[in-house]
Amino acid sequence: MKYLLVLLVVLAGVWIWRSRRVAERPPAPKPSPTRRPPGQPSAMVACRHCGLHLPASDALAGPDGPYCSAEHLRLGPAQRPGSARDAR
Repeated sequence: MKYLLVLLVVLAGVWIWRSRRVAERPPAPKPSPTRRPPGQPSAMVACRHCGLHLPASDALAGPDGPYCSAEHLRLGPAQRPGSARDAR
């Protein structure tokens, strides 16, 4: 019987200790409203020079469309033989 009483006192002490630790813990930070939560899809665009697909938020806007880098924006659209753009 005395072992059961000791066990109950120990369990009560652990319970009190854990509840105080939880109360002292700072609250979790809220997610930033400017960033999308992970797992949300974003629009993808293709670079007009090399055709690389990248998120629209990372693309550089040019007069002819999106580009993947400043160098490709400077070079402009690629001239590919047999492409639909050459037929125009």
